[in-house]
Amino acid sequence: MASTAGSLCSVALHALMDQERLRAEPVSAKADLAAKPVHHRARAQSVIHLFMNGGPSQMDLFDPKPELDRHAGKSFPGNAEQVGNVATANVGTLMPSQFSFSQHGKSGIWVSEALPHTASVVDDLCFLHSMWTDHPNHDNALYKIHSGRLFMGHPSLGSWVIYGLGSECQDLPAYVVLDDPLGLPKNGVRNWTAGYLPPVYQGTRFRTVGSPVLNLAPEYEEPARISQLANDWRRRLDQRHFAERSDTPELDARIQAYELAARMQLGASAVLDISGETQATLDAYGIGDPITDSYARRCLLARRMVERGVRFVQLFMDDQPWDNHSDLKTTLLAACRRTDQPVAALIRDLKQRGLLDSTLVVWGGEFGRTPTSQKVGDAFSGRDHNMQGFTTWLAGGGVRPGMAYGQTDELGHQAVENPVSVPDFHATLLHAVGLDHQQLFHERNGLREKLTGLKEPRVVTEIFS
Repeated sequence: MASTAGSLCSVALHALMDQERLRAEPVSAKADLAAKPVHHRARAQSVIHLFMNGGPSQMDLFDPKPELDRHAGKSFPGNAEQVGNVATANVGTLMPSQFSFSQHGKSGIWVSEALPHTASVVDDLCFLHSMWTDHPNHDNALYKIHSGRLFMGHPSLGSWVIYGLGSECQDLPAYVVLDDPLGLPKNGVRNWTAGYLPPVYQGTRFRTVGSPVLNLAPEYEEPARISQLANDWRRRLDQRHFAERSDTPELDARIQAYELAARMQLGASAVLDISGETQATLDAYGIGDPITDSYARRCLLARRMVERGVRFVQLFMDDQPWDNHSDLKTTLLAACRRTDQPVAALIRDLKQRGLLDSTLVVWGGEFGRTPTSQKVGDAFSGRDHNMQGFTTWLAGGGVRPGMAYGQTDELGHQAVENPVSVPDFHATLLHAVGLDHQQLFHERNGLREKLTGLKEPRVVTEIFS
């Protein structure tokens, strides 16, 4: 009797596990990377996400606060626990901007002296001064800005875009990540994971030092006819193998990866070869300058990729160069010098080639910085994390150029006018590429999982032309 009961429990358990597996991934697990119809008219065909790891200081770059300068050295006017992420004993006094500000362009937008090249293209940028997020720690805030959730395991923004739109490029991945040769960002490859979406939607890393894609070139040369026959035979074997295991998305992703790798032997080599670029273009980006060379190469590659139909390109820096807890004036300026010229050159290059209208460029980090100084060691010389207000900017992709949207309070601490949450931000980016955040979902465990979660975010329509 006990044996019978145990057998029945085993059968029931297996049945429940099968149902769970089927709910987690549809049986038709053949993920389709073909181009898909948009939900509404797309303003942008591609996205270049310039992610600034660590949390750039808004009041030292784009959001001047005369009151902060006027009350420098005074205590924060309120509860010190509201300031940031450190113990109240380490919260110093109000800290003025470490750089001078001036207005630029026909739009008269304020930019600090730390970003002279960005200042020269402000008439092409749209600033969101009222961004805010849910967590003051890097790990959680990074998960939030990339996946819409505060913890790991959910698909990234790039994966959702590819899931919704597919790819128009057959010889390159639809979602490419250009990370820093100095090291991976905080949270590593989890920043571009596909999560519970089919694995084919995950970001593909391209290296800018050494071989961009490992094992891309064949080990030995062989006649083209022989290579074609071998690839056709491998494809037939893969299709037969997958037909018997059609509920295994990892297998499907692996097969598609091999097929893409074969096509990339030509396509990737062409896009990564910048020897055909003019010297004027290389100089404009800052290629050859030891300070700007690394980021400049990635910005140029991003342009070359969207030019060839890559849908989503993401640029990361090493660990946390914008996390300026101490010696802010020096460390922030170092991050600016690495990126300022390449970013401005990218905007100009896209515009000159007629690509800016169809490419949405996004610049920003996971949160901002506090208006007070922070004590690290014996000195109050940096700023702590601030989730309540920060600045992001967009360019191209149908957004209004030369626009400043939203405001923080008089100290730059909290978004007070037209606040833009991370779900609002994601819904707006999806809108730009022709996707409705409510219609873009994935069935999992009986739920319709979405990038924007269960809340009702708003699309910031005011920033579109």
